[in-house]
Amino acid sequence: MEAGKERFAIYSRKSKFTGKGESIGNQIELCRQYISEHYGKCFADNACIYEDEGFSGGNLERPQFKAMMQEAKKKKFTAVVCYRLDRISRNIGDFANLIEELNDLQISFISIKEQFDTSSPMGRAMMYIASVFSQLERETIAERIRDNMLELSKSGRWLGGNTPTGYTSESVSSVTIDGKVKKAYKLKLIPEEAKLVKLIYEKFLETGSLTQTETFLLQNGYKTKYGRQFSRFAIKGILTNPVYTAADQESYEYLRKKRVDLFAEKEAFDGSHGVIAYNRTLQRAGKTHELKDMEEWVVAVGKHEGVIPGSLWVRVQLLLDQNKSKSYRKPRSNVALLSGILFCGGCGDYMRPKLSGRYNDQGEQVYSYLCTMKEKSRMKCCGMKNVNGNMLDQMVLEEIRKITEDHDEYQRQLCYNSKAVAESRQELEWDISRLQEQLKNMEEEINGLVASLGKAGGTGAEGYIIKQIGGLHKKKEKTEQRIWALSQAAGSNELSGQEFQLLKQALSSFGNVIGLMDVRQKRAAVRTLVDKVIWDGQNVHLYLLGSGNSEQQEPLGDDSK
Repeated sequence: MEAGKERFAIYSRKSKFTGKGESIGNQIELCRQYISEHYGKCFADNACIYEDEGFSGGNLERPQFKAMMQEAKKKKFTAVVCYRLDRISRNIGDFANLIEELNDLQISFISIKEQFDTSSPMGRAMMYIASVFSQLERETIAERIRDNMLELSKSGRWLGGNTPTGYTSESVSSVTIDGKVKKAYKLKLIPEEAKLVKLIYEKFLETGSLTQTETFLLQNGYKTKYGRQFSRFAIKGILTNPVYTAADQESYEYLRKKRVDLFAEKEAFDGSHGVIAYNRTLQRAGKTHELKDMEEWVVAVGKHEGVIPGSLWVRVQLLLDQNKSKSYRKPRSNVALLSGILFCGGCGDYMRPKLSGRYNDQGEQVYSYLCTMKEKSRMKCCGMKNVNGNMLDQMVLEEIRKITEDHDEYQRQLCYNSKAVAESRQELEWDISRLQEQLKNMEEEINGLVASLGKAGGTGAEGYIIKQIGGLHKKKEKTEQRIWALSQAAGSNELSGQEFQLLKQALSSFGNVIGLMDVRQKRAAVRTLVDKVIWDGQNVHLYLLGSGNSEQQEPLGDDSK
């Protein structure tokens, strides 16, 4: 690095939110000391700081790391300094690509713990060698964990986590793993919940439809294990989980054909116990758990009682396979403007556009907005009237036209939201990533509480733990809803900075140019000024960005057609 031109970026990361050990603050301070000693205090004081707390080193999907790399491309600094190599990444492929990218940008990488500096050829070589050992250590740990899991699977024990509907976990005799004595658990049947599981299987086999099964459960007031309303996805999770099937000959033949790793002989599938499967999901930080291919499953005969005969469980799997092409997808309209920001005033759920096969006198396809809860429950949980979508969209556009005619109000609204529009996509992605990490932490906390229930059974702590789990699940549900809403907003806000400037000019004469805009531009124009819209069955309430929910425009009018 050429003297006098150095500009430094300090990057710090910690997997969990804690002040112990190599905390974020400690890492930054140590990096500042290094820069100060080798280059001068002024460089240390002016270093750019990027912090990712609560993020794994297994990949580079971290908001502040991404922000740092964006700044690197703009040549905002000449060197990246971190406390230790694995603070950047534990993946050799990611790390090698990063070093190559920084080299192309003529940016050095310094790790103060290992004393590596990629500004020299020897430093780059030693960096690669150290990263190889870092990944080897990570993979060795992962392999050891998997070996222990496979060994445990032979016993058919429950390894922890959220217990499936119909069961709770209970402590059994201790087992020895690698010379250490640890408590073991098995699943214990909860008769009332098991009846609900059987009912779900019966209804699905009767209707052949996840949607109709969901409607039946909503209409009759059935709730999930944690008191929430059933969704198609929750129902499918129950229907596909092999934990419910009896370990009989029918389930054995099906699993064998699916080429799962069976850690039990054919004779063990005598119908006296249930099936338990390990390694079913791929769990990654900040991302939804994905179901793995059945060939990767590790299956054993469990210690619990099966709820569904193997023949019925196999019939359900075959029926689900047949219905894959008809699987539920969120409707996407190319004409409606208020998707994602229109809410039902009755139940608070989203209202989605429903297209008809008719066209109006202007040649526009006729559509209406309907409450998703009303649709799913067949009016059992919500009876909100549909609203004429064509008319409602026009009323909202007319209201925006009135705002743009009021110059002061128009400028206030645009000034409030212009920065958000320019940066919203990146900010939304950061928010989604942060919320997904919070979701993962909640799931881990719930898993820990569920595991502790087995130890607290019959004691005064049991009720307290159950209450904690319920509170966490409510918080988790709200977080999931927020993630969905942010994803909707991110998907609909696709205008570039240049397009926004053009839109700003267009809004100045909104009434004259609205007919020239396409649907995407109209939708962006609405979101530039409108926070949300609520339909109460008689009137439409329009909430502007920056006004707060307590301050809204007057109702736009009565429209129940």
